[in-house]
Amino acid sequence: MCGIVGILGTGDKAKELIDGLSLLEYRGYDSAGICVLKDDKLVLFKKKGKIKGLQRLVGRRDLSAMVGIGHTRWATHGEPSDRNSHPHTDCSNSIAVVHNGIIENYLELKQGLIDRGHKFVSETDTEVIAHLLEENYKGDIYKALKETVKVLEGAYALAVVTKDENNRIVAARKGSPLVMGIADDKVIFASDITPILMFTKKVVYLDDGDVVDVSGVAPSIRIENGSREKAVEISEIDWDISQAQRCGHPHFMLKEIHEQPGVINKLYKLHIRGSDVVFPELSHMDVSGLKKIYIVGCGTAYHAGLVGKYVIERFAGIPVEVDVASEWRYRDIVVEDEALCIAISQSGETADTLAAVEKFRKEGVKVLAVCNVVGSSLTRAADAVILTHAGIEISVASTKAYTAQLVIMYLLAFFLAQKRGKGIDSYIADMSDIYSAVNQVIEQKNELQRLAHHHHHFGSFLYLGRNLDYPTALEGALKLKEISYIPAEGYPAGEMKHGPIALIDEYRAVVCIATDSFVYEKMYSNIEEIKARKGKIIILATSGNSHIGQEFKEVIYLPKINEVFSPILNIIPLQLFAYYVAVARGCDVDQPRNLAKSVTVE
Repeated sequence: MCGIVGILGTGDKAKELIDGLSLLEYRGYDSAGICVLKDDKLVLFKKKGKIKGLQRLVGRRDLSAMVGIGHTRWATHGEPSDRNSHPHTDCSNSIAVVHNGIIENYLELKQGLIDRGHKFVSETDTEVIAHLLEENYKGDIYKALKETVKVLEGAYALAVVTKDENNRIVAARKGSPLVMGIADDKVIFASDITPILMFTKKVVYLDDGDVVDVSGVAPSIRIENGSREKAVEISEIDWDISQAQRCGHPHFMLKEIHEQPGVINKLYKLHIRGSDVVFPELSHMDVSGLKKIYIVGCGTAYHAGLVGKYVIERFAGIPVEVDVASEWRYRDIVVEDEALCIAISQSGETADTLAAVEKFRKEGVKVLAVCNVVGSSLTRAADAVILTHAGIEISVASTKAYTAQLVIMYLLAFFLAQKRGKGIDSYIADMSDIYSAVNQVIEQKNELQRLAHHHHHFGSFLYLGRNLDYPTALEGALKLKEISYIPAEGYPAGEMKHGPIALIDEYRAVVCIATDSFVYEKMYSNIEEIKARKGKIIILATSGNSHIGQEFKEVIYLPKINEVFSPILNIIPLQLFAYYVAVARGCDVDQPRNLAKSVTVE
């Protein structure tokens, strides 16, 4: 949520900032703005709507300068509007600030500022920061920022400039992501690394409580946390800017669907040595005596955790409890001894997941992060980290990050099983078939496009699955509702008669996951019940199932694999179906309304 870009260094600041903000569009936003320090004045442009509107507003103006900050806003306090857009300034338009997060005590702070004569022009919580900086400014914006953050309650990532200090930009973070990139002649602040990759692969991951001062034509950097000055620790990123480009695909979502076989293959090669599963990341953690595993995540990550529960319990014999992180953080439970928390998050910045992790750590439970972003808040809070290596995922609707999480869940289940002396060699061998099978499904995209064209007008969908494919039904329904705005519900097929069967008629489409498994006959019985009530049925079935093709018209056949791995394969056609339905309906596939890629506020 919200995107920040701040740059110190020579160049066309309008172009640099807008290009950077464009790379953050996937975070979700409703307005955008930039501020450039030009000729000792703060020059601001702010616009509700897409970045292209901001770009038109800026036009061809010469905004070559040393310092600038930019922002894409996802509204929390105050409706989307030009005046509520960031950057925000103080009374004299001398100081500008961009902010990601929520200031929880802003009403109290605002009233105090009003009482002291400050004039507010927006409805945002962020504007109080600009006025506090104004009060604290005594010729040194860094000192002013350090004083200001002392009174802020809540979460923030901040970048600040002032017209009175030409070659200076300061920043701070607490509870919201902020990364600093270091090039030869530039320093860049951003909410994640994608804008930084335009200039450099050298980054500094900022910690909660960090306040950063960058100044000078040849920039010098100072970082303080509390009263302590910190060393500038530089990391090298192995991602490439090309991963944030569509590379000929009409949408990032379709590109990322196509990248899934490669991600699966990479993880298999990283963690399989002959018949052994290896996780060097866990070498310092004793997992052989685990008595309980807790898995937390949100949205798609939660669905991956549900699959993890099935396979860890089946292969490792360890009881697993899975919770939506936003609910678990408020539960009162007694945590068992010899337990492990597995926290799953694509971005590593999901606020509710981070809060759940903090709660587990207070209970003395070790935390294993399954994450896609090295250096993220989750990876730094965890005791051990397994990276999903999915690369940059731009589309808000997660595809390759989800399949990567699934693969890690399987590999982790097999790893834990081997630690307990259980034989799983045949499953490791069968897992090597997944790469080819997923490729074959993607090759059926034209058939899935045809299917979507025939069904995009339906007012609602029901997704049904059993056992391992119940989470697949949930994820398939989520993908459809996220990007096409069609109401869709995922349900365990065995529960159909306990309520959802009342919804079935000729106006609702029902997607039934009926690939080969030990519960196939049960699933087929459910399909017959839907048929008897005139439901419009779409079926996923295993290639060679001639009987189901004789009875039903809309069947997508998938390659035969070991049924244990069905969640990895079966989600692919559901991703493609959702994609083509959204395209047929003219929806903004990569940036669906009201959604953000990374939910960094509660």
